[in-house]
Amino acid sequence: MSSSNLQKLIGLPTPSEVYPSQHLVEYINLKLAAMGCPTADMASDSPFKDVAESLIANHREQERLLANYLCPADWRIQQWLEGFLAGTGDIPRLPSKTFVLDRHGVARNLSLPAQGDEFKSDIIHSYRIAQGVLHNPVNDRRTTKGVFHIADAGLPVPADKIAVPRATFTRMLGFALQPPDALMELPFTSEQEDRARCHVSLLLRPLVIPEVPGVIEEKRSEIRFFAPGNLVSNLDFVESIFGNAGDPNLPENDAGLDVHHWTGHTGCVILAPHLTRITKKEAGLPHHDEATEKQREQGMCWTQPDELYNGGTAFKLCARDEKGVMVTIIADNYFGYCKKEVKTQISFSANLFGMAEEEHAGGALVYPSYDLGEEFSGHLHVKRLGHSFEDMVQRFGEIMDLQPEGYAVDKRYPDIIYVSEDVHFDLHSQTVTWPHQGSTQSIKLLEGKTYVRPSGYKVHLEKPPGNRSWRLIGTVAEGLICHKPCTVSGGGKSEISKPVTDAVIQGPVIVAHIKEDLDQVEAILARDFSDRFRDSSKEDTRGILNHERSLGSVIKLLTPSSRDYTDDYNQWLEGIPQYVKELVFVLKRYYRNEWGDQWKEHFTVDLINGKPGNELKLDNRKLITNYMRVGFQDDGLWRTFGLRKDFHPAAKQSLED
Repeated sequence: MSSSNLQKLIGLPTPSEVYPSQHLVEYINLKLAAMGCPTADMASDSPFKDVAESLIANHREQERLLANYLCPADWRIQQWLEGFLAGTGDIPRLPSKTFVLDRHGVARNLSLPAQGDEFKSDIIHSYRIAQGVLHNPVNDRRTTKGVFHIADAGLPVPADKIAVPRATFTRMLGFALQPPDALMELPFTSEQEDRARCHVSLLLRPLVIPEVPGVIEEKRSEIRFFAPGNLVSNLDFVESIFGNAGDPNLPENDAGLDVHHWTGHTGCVILAPHLTRITKKEAGLPHHDEATEKQREQGMCWTQPDELYNGGTAFKLCARDEKGVMVTIIADNYFGYCKKEVKTQISFSANLFGMAEEEHAGGALVYPSYDLGEEFSGHLHVKRLGHSFEDMVQRFGEIMDLQPEGYAVDKRYPDIIYVSEDVHFDLHSQTVTWPHQGSTQSIKLLEGKTYVRPSGYKVHLEKPPGNRSWRLIGTVAEGLICHKPCTVSGGGKSEISKPVTDAVIQGPVIVAHIKEDLDQVEAILARDFSDRFRDSSKEDTRGILNHERSLGSVIKLLTPSSRDYTDDYNQWLEGIPQYVKELVFVLKRYYRNEWGDQWKEHFTVDLINGKPGNELKLDNRKLITNYMRVGFQDDGLWRTFGLRKDFHPAAKQSLED
């Protein structure tokens, strides 16, 4: 696809200017003038409008003569509405005169004043920023309770959705296409007295079936969006995700003529946040005494004339049938509803066409990370993978500046430092050291730098939450793709790529009686663990504090296993209080070889009212550990669980949602 097509479709390549170009502003003004709407006042007069005055007058006359003309996609939708809503009263017509968003970027520039940097209304607050624009809709989160309403005709209404009479859909469609003047105002002319008021419309051609070379060509549906001018920012959001399919009036954009790539299905989305002020009586719902039992259960009836439809809260109302047309009215300006509705209509098309499924999935590329504490040695704490600094320089030397001390700095990102596989990090001395040509070399350990070993293992400084001291954080080189396939809304798709940090809380390490507890720890350390295996041929004589045994190995060592361990050993493990095991893990986490057998003297508690306290301290510093909050108990209290002492949230890169 050419760069010009990408620019029209999704705005790529991204323009460097923060403000719209003069040509784009003139283009928008020309389209407004052609519609008979006021144009934006410009700082400098442009002769283009005067030159095009005759052309504009000609265009207006053509529009007057073709006042009832609808573009092919809109005509298909209108024809379907005429049949689906037959017998329900006067059937509303889709607007034939709209500001057509025929290329990406027009909506974004319409969403802000032509000469301003901010637009604010009752439903949206938009700012111009260095990266483009920031939209803050009044509703920035969604709920699913009572939201999904479906016309009770055509395809069956699922049991968990609210069924709406066809006559009510007809009335709500009419109200949706007649928004108040305040909603029709375009932000583009909001800072002048004479303001443009109109509908804006957008054509999408979302992909339903990807191309399989030699088997099937790609298939796309068509979706039309209509919104009052105030909500043009919603369409900016939608086209930035699914692309802008161009002017629906042009034959090259008519899906009906693209028989090889059209699924045959048409969608329509109408934004109408003002519908939350419509009463049930105005919507044509029956009185409570005349309603069916199901309508009473679902609230699709009224007892007082001033009762608002759906309680005055946001909702989506759709109509669809097996002919492949789906019309949805969204009574909210929450951006997520627009995106979700396109996804829903893609599913609708995929289900009717067959040979495809619109997968609601989520996933991320996850790199496990670890809290390394205050000291880390490459030749001790991680498994050797056979890489060397010399091999790394030989393979990737062109991207780094080699230093005579035996390390390298990335040419493009100077905060990335390449170091030896045998590197040693010491937080106390704030040094990074390694052997080089018979001597020890050293550089300063700095925050904001990432130190990369030849294996790709990364180490950096980080200050954890909870007012804890700085820590060394290690991240593995090769990530794991975590993918959650087909699932429903709320199934946890996006959570895969979100950090777990918000669920992690910090708290002290608790002891009951420090002397007795440390004595129990000492007894555990002194035990011979070589007799624990059911399989007597297995041998493992490593002690808990042996540097060859990792923290994970110690955790496994003190966790009962009916498969691996003998019944006597499992019974002995069951007799150890959990908080004592936690003390063993704490000791393993912070133990240093130079302590030898004198490790007890490093752990203390404060004296409180002459009695030993319960919060453990290491070298007179209070120890803080991580706990994870997982839901609530019946009485509302948090359910918390202790995390490994070397736990650190994984580094994640979102891949899909």
